[in-house]
Amino acid sequence: MSDIIHLLPDYLANQIAAGEVVQRPSSVVKELLENAIDARATSVQLIVKDAGKQLVQVVDNGIGMSETDARMCFERHATSKIKSTEDLFRIRTMGFRGEAMASIGAVAQVELKTKPHGAETGTRLLVEGSTVAAQEPAAVAAGSSIAVKNLFYNVPARRNFLKTNAVEMRHILDEFQRVALAYPEVAFTLHHNDVEIFSLPAGKLSQRIVGVFGNNYKEQMAGCEEETPFMSVRGYIGKPEFAKKTRGEQFFFVNNRFIKSGYLNHAVMTAYEGLLPKDSHPFYVLFIDIEPERIDINVHPTKTEIKFEDEKTVYAIVHAAVRKSLGTHNIAPSLDFQSDVNFAPLQPIRMQHGGEGFEKEGTFPGFKVPSSPKKASVNGWEQLYEPLRNVEAVEQQEERITSPSGMGLLDDTFATPMTTSSKTLQVHHKYLLVQVKSGVMIIDQQAAQERILFEKYMASLQKKMVTSQALLFPQTIELSPADSALVKELRAEFQELGFQFEDFGGNTIILNAIPADVQAANEKELLEELIEQYKNNLATLKLDKRENLARAMAKRLASKVQPRMSELEMNSLVDKLFGCEVPNYTPGGQKTLVIMELGQLHDLFQKG
Repeated sequence: MSDIIHLLPDYLANQIAAGEVVQRPSSVVKELLENAIDARATSVQLIVKDAGKQLVQVVDNGIGMSETDARMCFERHATSKIKSTEDLFRIRTMGFRGEAMASIGAVAQVELKTKPHGAETGTRLLVEGSTVAAQEPAAVAAGSSIAVKNLFYNVPARRNFLKTNAVEMRHILDEFQRVALAYPEVAFTLHHNDVEIFSLPAGKLSQRIVGVFGNNYKEQMAGCEEETPFMSVRGYIGKPEFAKKTRGEQFFFVNNRFIKSGYLNHAVMTAYEGLLPKDSHPFYVLFIDIEPERIDINVHPTKTEIKFEDEKTVYAIVHAAVRKSLGTHNIAPSLDFQSDVNFAPLQPIRMQHGGEGFEKEGTFPGFKVPSSPKKASVNGWEQLYEPLRNVEAVEQQEERITSPSGMGLLDDTFATPMTTSSKTLQVHHKYLLVQVKSGVMIIDQQAAQERILFEKYMASLQKKMVTSQALLFPQTIELSPADSALVKELRAEFQELGFQFEDFGGNTIILNAIPADVQAANEKELLEELIEQYKNNLATLKLDKRENLARAMAKRLASKVQPRMSELEMNSLVDKLFGCEVPNYTPGGQKTLVIMELGQLHDLFQKG
């Protein structure tokens, strides 16, 4: 039997390794920016063309490399960070495995220009597909300039899997923001297709946060700091009233390395308990400083997941730090946590009796009480018995009830209960009660509206039947770079829904029109909330752009529905719900209605 096991060629082994390290242009951005930081740079430039597919270039003023180091950095597992096993447990640098440059060189054309400070000449090195094409002395500035061109040029299958430029650029922005936030003392710039996206001077963390996310973050930041012998926590958290429906601006850094941790996020969220609206997420940028021996960062190729030696202690300290910050800034109650912080003074109530109000105020503040009882009017007593007269008519007509859309339903229970004599009752401005043949149907008002709007917007997107209303005063809206890239990516879908806007330069757009059926008020807030909901769906669901946008639009507008409804509006809502293809559930799977059968109602009143 012949031997079947053999060593892989170097170029193939490098391409396989590159599959873990270099997944898309943003992976290259991450590795090159981290290398610049490790080189002790104080100024870093990121230049991107064609969303990184054509060019990713990082220029820094770090310590630079000698001719030999320039050649060695493209070898696999060549690193200046580790010399012994013990060094693995004392890592404070960003990179340490020695895989990044070798992996990038395996799937791209790389030009490296570098010179140590104080040297007379530098080095220019060309690498194509793991092969050194040229190396020569060159007159270059101190530091390093690494240009990665034509990513995946020799792996066309990988290149075909790349997304649109807008999607890839959003990933690049995410990586850039993470590194920029971790090192506010370093100046960063970002150019895409010769347009400046970011220019962030060196400064304090608070200034960097505002520079990255916008001036509106000045109002919502609250300082957070906690020192213990075990570890320290510092950074900023957001005030509850600024919480969003997506968890986009949430950052943990451990020893200045960005990490993802659902466990620590839970620590923060429990600290906000009782202060946030439902399904809302606060902003935070928190730095944890801990001895490297107490963590293991070598558990994931991208090093965004780490293990703590004592997770419970870390959890407790993070929770305490956030809770302390909320109390210090008078955001959370600090004395009596059992009292109702939302208690409001009682308002004067005009008590009605027999159609006439009592005018004289009593001694108890906030209430009007009668000075002397008046004789109650008995006019209109016949109305008390009116519902009983309608019961027989309702029962007779229920046999003829059908769906208003003409579509047969699987279960007669869900046939539309609206008749000329039946009444729909609104409960607490949230639910609708309707009598049906088998008992009582309870409809979630907001969920029903979400289902109706979703099917409406999906039809609009598919048929491209656009109806817009022009704004009397066009709105100028400044977006974050990431949101600006997302809006440009979804420009066609936004227009199919009825939004019309134009670029105003940078990350600013001018909103000229909105969908015809949307109330013209707070257009800026509507667009921002729509973007947030879209990103939230993007993080949790795999949907195409049209369905995602239709879901986001329906979710945001349904939450804005006025709770108080007239009888005509209630009947219309029920009719529209049962005209939907899927009336029983929202797009997200939440029930829009439930049926309480007569037997269940009967059981509620039986003695045990």
